[in-house]
Amino acid sequence: MHGEQFFWQSPSALGRNLPFDDDLAPGEVRFDGPLRSEVGEIYRLGMGVAWEVAPDEAVYFTLFVAESAEVLEREINIFRRSLWVYLGGAGIFMLALQTFMVRWSLQPLRNVITDLRRVERGERDQLEGDYPREVSILTDNLNEFIESEREHLKRYRNTLGDLAHSLKTPLAVMRTRLETVEPERQALRDEMAAQVNRMDEIVAYQLSRAATSGHQRFAAPLEIDTRAEELVSGLEKVYARKGTYCEFDLDSSARFHGELGDLMELLGNLVENAFKWANQRVLLTTRTILANEPGRRAGLMLAVEDDGPGIPPEKVEHLLQRGVRGDERVQGHGIGLAIVQDIVRAYRGTLTVGQSVELGGARFEVSIPPGA
Repeated sequence: MHGEQFFWQSPSALGRNLPFDDDLAPGEVRFDGPLRSEVGEIYRLGMGVAWEVAPDEAVYFTLFVAESAEVLEREINIFRRSLWVYLGGAGIFMLALQTFMVRWSLQPLRNVITDLRRVERGERDQLEGDYPREVSILTDNLNEFIESEREHLKRYRNTLGDLAHSLKTPLAVMRTRLETVEPERQALRDEMAAQVNRMDEIVAYQLSRAATSGHQRFAAPLEIDTRAEELVSGLEKVYARKGTYCEFDLDSSARFHGELGDLMELLGNLVENAFKWANQRVLLTTRTILANEPGRRAGLMLAVEDDGPGIPPEKVEHLLQRGVRGDERVQGHGIGLAIVQDIVRAYRGTLTVGQSVELGGARFEVSIPPGA
């Protein structure tokens, strides 16, 4: 108590000169600090009190409580550390929970992507996973699209087959009738026969172009080794008198993602041309072109080389720039280069023609990039 009569201090304040000399009005509360004192900086709380000891008589007190600023600061720091620990822990927990929820909610879409890549690589015919109702609408539509694409391709090829049959039959009849023309019309017969043969070649070529299936997102992978060996076996019999033989450098993992007819057309044209112009040796090479992204289907490199006369470098660019009409075949090489280029373009690949380093003749290289 501070007043005119006496001053009282608690044992903890004895012997210490503290700033407790202010008088506060009854009911007044004051908090101030940090204040300098001989014991260091302190915080002070004061309150004025009126104590009635008799009617119309009161004793006035001013009560002060002080606390070391260092102790208070230490308590504040402890509180702050605890707050950061609890809030930080709660924040980390919320982030982990949010990450888990996002990954869990997007897992069906990741499953769709994985299954779609399996279909793309030909490992499955359609999406067959157990998907949530919201995602199943998407997968059902994708399956319908895949099936529609395959049915459309089948109808297209059947139509082309019917067209080929309907065109070739009249041509065969015309050719037969020309053979029975009177000798005195030999010139006319020869001219008509040449035109019929020309029409037959154009029909065969254009049908071959149209039947090229080309790039398919969901094509099954075709093994090349067995089909190449069967093709070469037949050609070695045809060219047995020349003694031409084919060497293989085949990658067993190489696959062609497309139609079997396209693969056989590609191999047949390239290998048969090599047999025709080779002196004795032909080399067939296949390699797998790995994809940069995991899960994407690999590409294919296919090369056919021979030890024949080769192609002059100055003519290579000219040959590759030729058109794709039936009357614009590459002259002097016995290869339907226009057909080969059509197939390669349809699969988003490239065809390069150069000289074989190993055999010295021509080298035809087809490269189909990954994912195509």
